[in-house]
Amino acid sequence: MPPRPRTLAAAIVAALALGAQAVPAAAADGPAGDSTTTTSRGVEIPAFYTPPSELPGADGTLIRHEPLPLALSLPGIDGPLPGRATRLMYKSTDANGEAVAVTGAYIEPAARWRGDGPRPLVAVAPGTMGQGDQCAASMALEHPLQLNGQTVSVGYEDLSVYRLLLRGVAVVVTDYGGLGTTDRLHTYVNRVDGAHAVLDAVRAARALDSASVTSESRVGLFGYSQGGGATAAAAELQPSYAPDVQLAGTYAGAPPADLTEVTRAIDGSDLAGALGWSLNGFLQTEPALRPIADRYINEAGQEALKDLSTMCVGDALFGYGGDSSTDWTKTGQSISDVIRAEPVLQTFLAEQRIGSLKPAGPVRVATGTSDDLVPHGQARRLAVDWCGKGAQVTYVPVLLPGVGSGLLNHFAPLLTDQGSAISWLTDRLSGEPAGSNCWSMPVQP
Repeated sequence: MPPRPRTLAAAIVAALALGAQAVPAAAADGPAGDSTTTTSRGVEIPAFYTPPSELPGADGTLIRHEPLPLALSLPGIDGPLPGRATRLMYKSTDANGEAVAVTGAYIEPAARWRGDGPRPLVAVAPGTMGQGDQCAASMALEHPLQLNGQTVSVGYEDLSVYRLLLRGVAVVVTDYGGLGTTDRLHTYVNRVDGAHAVLDAVRAARALDSASVTSESRVGLFGYSQGGGATAAAAELQPSYAPDVQLAGTYAGAPPADLTEVTRAIDGSDLAGALGWSLNGFLQTEPALRPIADRYINEAGQEALKDLSTMCVGDALFGYGGDSSTDWTKTGQSISDVIRAEPVLQTFLAEQRIGSLKPAGPVRVATGTSDDLVPHGQARRLAVDWCGKGAQVTYVPVLLPGVGSGLLNHFAPLLTDQGSAISWLTDRLSGEPAGSNCWSMPVQP
C-alpha cells in the first residue's frame, strides 16, 4: 500500500529533527522597518523581515543585513564551519513592475575554492517551502525544523547549500517575494517574480562588503521543483533583466514549466495544498482574476485558501494531503475544469509558461521519469523547447521506479541526482566547457 501523506510528513520531520536546534537571532546592522515583530502560526517573525516604507530604486540594492547564526555549524580555526552567514533584505521588481523587498541569506564558505578563477557564487532557489512567512529558507538555515503544534517547517534545502559550501562555493539563498517579508503574500511559482528574486539575490550578494565574491566571480543558479522553475525562468530573463549577471551555468531540476499540467497533477496528490498556494499567488499578481474566483470558489475553498496562506509544506501534507479541488468549488468542478472553461485563466497560465525564450549560458535540466507531482513530460518538453532555440542543454532523465506516492516520486530524484547536479555546476564555475545532448532528445525518456 502506498504511504499516506501524513506518514511521509512524519518521516521527513523525524529525520530532520535529529539535526535541529534553536539559535537566537543577532541584532541587525541597519534599522529594521518596524521595531515590533509579527507572528505566523505561533512562530515569531523577526522585525528584520518587515520592509521599510520606501525602497531603493536599483534592483539588487541591499536594504539591510545582519549576522545569521547557522543552526548546523561547527567552530573552526578561521571561523565557523561550513561558513559565516548573513541575513539579507534587498530590492527587486515583481511581475507588475512594482518595487518589492525580498529577503534571503548569503553564506561565505570556510572552505577554499580549488577551481579556476576567483571564488564563484551560486544562487540557490529553494524548492517549495510553503506560503507562511515562517517557511522562509533563510529562517530554515537558523531553525532547520519548526515544530510547535501549529506549524511544521522543514529546511530540506539546507542540504544543497551545505554541499556547495563544502566545495568552497559562496552561496546566496533567496526567500522569494513575500515569503518571510511581512508586507505581502508569497506569489508561489510566479515565473517573473521568482526569476527576478534569484537574479537580484546575486546582485545583493556582490554588494555585501563582507563577501569575497565580486563582479568577476562566475555565477551559477541551482534549483529543484519550485526552485527549478525559478532558475529556469531566471536563465531566460537574465539577458533582458540582469545583463550584469553573466551565468556560467544553470541547474533546473524538476521545473514546473507548464502550470496547466502541474495544476492537474497536484490536485488530489500528497501536496494538494500547493494548489491553494498557486491560486493565492495568482490572485495577488492579477486582481482581475478575483471575480472568476468568487464565481467558482465555495466557502470551504475560501477557508482552505486562507488557511494555506500561512502554511508550510509539512502543514499542507498533514492538513490537505490527498484532497481534491472539487470540494472547493460551487459547481463540483476541479480547478483544471475551471481553467478549461475560462479563457482568461488559460491566457494567464500561458504567460507563466517557461520555455518560450532561449536561456542564457549552459543549462542542465533533470527530471525523474516517474515524477507525477511535477510531471516528467512537461519538464522534458522544456528541454526540447530550449534545444529547439539553440540553447546548450544537458538533459538528464533520472530513472527511478514509481512507488505509488507522488511526494516520493518527486522527492527521490532530488536526492538521487543532487551530487551529480552540483558536480556539473561546479565544473561550469571552474570554466570547463559544457556539452549538449540535444541531439539525443528523440531517444531520451
